[in-house]
Amino acid sequence: MIRIVYFGTPEFAASQLEAILQAGYEVAAVVTMPDKPAGRGKKIQCSDVKKTALEHHLPLLQPERLKDPDFLRELASFQANLFVVVAFRMLPAAVWKMPELGTFNLHASLLPQYRGAAPINHAIINGETETGLTTFFLNEEIDKGAVILRERLPIRPDETAGELHDELMHLGNQLIVETIRRIEHHETNPVTQETLAANTPLKDAPKIFKDFCYVRWDQNAQTIYNHIRGLSPYPAAHTQLLSEQGQTLELKIYASDMEPSSHHLLPGTLITDKKTFLKVAVNDGYIALKTLQQAGKKAMDVEEFLRGFRFDCQWKATVPEQNQA
Repeated sequence: MIRIVYFGTPEFAASQLEAILQAGYEVAAVVTMPDKPAGRGKKIQCSDVKKTALEHHLPLLQPERLKDPDFLRELASFQANLFVVVAFRMLPAAVWKMPELGTFNLHASLLPQYRGAAPINHAIINGETETGLTTFFLNEEIDKGAVILRERLPIRPDETAGELHDELMHLGNQLIVETIRRIEHHETNPVTQETLAANTPLKDAPKIFKDFCYVRWDQNAQTIYNHIRGLSPYPAAHTQLLSEQGQTLELKIYASDMEPSSHHLLPGTLITDKKTFLKVAVNDGYIALKTLQQAGKKAMDVEEFLRGFRFDCQWKATVPEQNQA
C-alpha cells in the first residue's frame, strides 16, 4: 500500500497534490515552504500547496531548515513509503533517502534537457517547438536522477510561458498519478539520463534574474519575440524608454507581434502614430508592443497606454546602463 508525503509550493504543485488525492492515494502529510510576507503591503501569505492541504485537512509541515533534527523526526513519524516532490527546494539526502520506495520529482521539461529552476521559460525563449514533463527518482545531483516517465507536449509558435505552464500543469496531473501507480505495482524501469542524452548538447534552465529580462533590441525579431513570450506573464520582459531630453520610463512587456521589414533605423528606435501602435525597430524589422505595464500601474493594451503617455519628443527603447553587460 502506498503512503505518501508530498513536497511542493506553487499553484503547479497544488494541482498535482489535488490529482493524487482525487486518484485515491493516501497522503500522510504535506511539506511546503514557511509563510512569508509578499506584495506591497507585505501581508503574510501561504503557498498554494498549503491552501490545498488545509482544504483536505492534511497534516502540514513548514520547516525553515530541511536538515533540522526535529523536522526529520517528525517526517519519519508519518511512516510514508514514498515521497513525491513538485516545485520545491533541493532535498538533503537525509530526506530523499528516507522512504522505502524512494523519492521522485516531476520536472517541467524532457530531461536531461532544461535542468534547472525555469524550464518552461527557457524552452520558449530558445525557440523550442516541443517540451514536456519528466518524473525521475532523486539522487545527489539536481535534476539528474534516473527517469521513470516522460510525456511530450508541442509548443505553439505564439505560446507564452503562462499558457504553457497551464498546459503542463494539467498534463502533469495524469503523469504523476501514473508514476505512482507504476511504483506501487513495481512496474518502473528507470533509465539513466546519460542514456537519454545520447551525445546531444544539453541546454540548461537557470533561475531568471531581472538583468536577463531586459530586451536587447539589437537582436533579430524572432529572438526578441521568443524572449518576450518566454517571460510572459512572469517575470515579464523589461525595457527602458529613454527620451532625447534624458527622461526614462521603465516598462514591462507582456505581449508583442513581429513585423519583418527592411529599414535603416537604429535598433531601439520607437515608431508610433501616438494613438494605435507603438513599434520598436530591430535588425530585421519591428516588434509591435501590444500589452505593457508602467511601474505602479496596471497592465494595459497599447492604445490605452498611448492615451496616457505623450510622445512630445523623440524616445528610444534601450537597456539601463547597469544592465548592459
